[in-house]
Amino acid sequence: MNDITIIGSGPAGLTAAIYLARSGLNPIIISGEKPGGQLINTDLIENYPGFKSIKGADLMISMLEHAEDLGTKFLYESVDSISKNNELFQIRLASDDLIETKSILIATGANHRHLNVPGEKEFTNKGVSWCATCDGAMYRGKKVAVIGGGNTAVMEALFLSNLAEKVYLIHRRNMLRAEKIMQERLFENNKIECVWNAQVKEILGKDKVESIRLNDNSILNLSAVFIAIGTVPSSEFAKNLIDLDPEGYIIANETKTSCEGIFAAGDIVSGSLKQAIYAAGQGALASRYIEEYLGIR
Repeated sequence: MNDITIIGSGPAGLTAAIYLARSGLNPIIISGEKPGGQLINTDLIENYPGFKSIKGADLMISMLEHAEDLGTKFLYESVDSISKNNELFQIRLASDDLIETKSILIATGANHRHLNVPGEKEFTNKGVSWCATCDGAMYRGKKVAVIGGGNTAVMEALFLSNLAEKVYLIHRRNMLRAEKIMQERLFENNKIECVWNAQVKEILGKDKVESIRLNDNSILNLSAVFIAIGTVPSSEFAKNLIDLDPEGYIIANETKTSCEGIFAAGDIVSGSLKQAIYAAGQGALASRYIEEYLGIR
């Protein structure tokens, strides 16, 4: 029997664990197989207060170690479903193990969105990737493409420009959504070429990626495609207990969901600002409400 179980190990979940552990609640984090959330694969973070620049992995490892040093227990599994039995919640793990807990914090964030075009599935890990930091080095000196127009896509393109011969940034509109400072860096980089009003219709190759076909039927010959077109919320396991918005994000009053005793924080929350510092702040706020719910504040 646990007082609080946290599902997710990004900035929101880890911050909540740190606060709750300091209050003596001995939180458990169900982190998935790879703890640290999406930031663990982010090259550089330049807008987290206190750090002019820090690697995403370094920031998340520090948070993980901080939570662990305070006694947080980690379960490297994923959640299949959650249910309520009287005043207690039951969490069914993918391994079929069952955890009982008095309260839950959902901080699962979101997964990478897919293009859903021919060749994407076939060439995953054979030239199709969602992480330039992870896979970029394999395409040193080659031509690659980044799909998207937000901060993540621009960061991926800038990172890859240090490795690749040429980087195509392919965006479906004629302007980017990325922050102005990110756009300025992009446009100053002569190794990056923007392809406007374009969509990938097919990824082509034999044993690996060799080219892509765009919506005007033009072909770009390249060796890799890095997809950065947003995310899909990881909330399927909770849909029977709490209210979700049409896209599947959790509807919450600050961090309180429609089910008393279940809280949510970070990117999984509807309308959340998709930033690490915002997620960490929500994690801290959720810890306060969890303490009140458990009657220790």
